[in-house]
Amino acid sequence: MSEQSDRIPSVVVDPEDFNQVLDKLNTIDEKIEFVNSEVAQRIGKKVGRDIGILYGAVAGIIIFLLYLLFLAPMLRI
Repeated sequence: MSEQSDRIPSVVVDPEDFNQVLDKLNTIDEKIEFVNSEVAQRIGKKVGRDIGILYGAVAGIIIFLLYLLFLAPMLRI
């Protein structure tokens, strides 16, 4: 009984079948990596857009304040 429990199970597979399975797994892995990269790219675009909006708003506010503080009094508006 103890001799059978100490054995490591092994399976003999045809190398051609094994290579076919590995090729299918590699194809699946490539598809998963592609989808993950597309998702990451979309998230990056959204974050970049949000940061761009924030920088634009801050720049607009600064320009508006500079106009009110310096240019409007000179033009007596």
